[in-house]
Amino acid sequence: MQCGQALGSPSSETAPEVNSEGPGVRTPPTQSQLWETFIGPSKSIQFSVKTGWVWRSAFLYYKEKFENIETPQGPRFALSWNWPAALFDSFLWFLYRKMYLFALLYAVAPALAIFMTGDVMVGIVSRILAGASANYLYYWHVKDKVQRIMAMPNLDDTGRAHLIQEEGGVQPYVLWLGVVLHMLMLGLLVATIVQGPPVEDPLGGTEGRPVQKFF
Repeated sequence: MQCGQALGSPSSETAPEVNSEGPGVRTPPTQSQLWETFIGPSKSIQFSVKTGWVWRSAFLYYKEKFENIETPQGPRFALSWNWPAALFDSFLWFLYRKMYLFALLYAVAPALAIFMTGDVMVGIVSRILAGASANYLYYWHVKDKVQRIMAMPNLDDTGRAHLIQEEGGVQPYVLWLGVVLHMLMLGLLVATIVQGPPVEDPLGGTEGRPVQKFF
């Protein structure tokens, strides 16, 4: 009243979070906040017809996809396309997003199908299936994990938030694993091209090198 200096308002960092129930009561996080914590702060290259290729938060991408899945009547399947799951080895994308069961499925099933049928088109079909279903499968992965963690009675809010971050997010080492695997595949392809196709042996076998004939 005398010195004229303004009194500072309490900082937002020190002021307790309140809601309509009264002061001192923490506001529970919304589903969007929980899912953002689970998906993590990672960014990715994304494509859309309106914006083209852009580099932005992965959460914004999945938020748009998940909004098409959630309806007032409940979740429904919505066809969408996930480029990383289709362009790269599908099992690597599922492993990157910690979806271990689907990573194992896409690592074993296509290779087994190609071995049994001898048709390499099986691999292309599996990539198309992965690209068309990855966002829907990831929606249920996020939803199930977050609900399970929030239902744990022996954890406080801090413990739940920490566990959500651990269970969610990505595994960066998968990117290097993908580089190594693709380098090996490229090396095998180059070696096959250099060696050339096998030449039939006059005696009925096949050899990897030309047959020498003596006259």
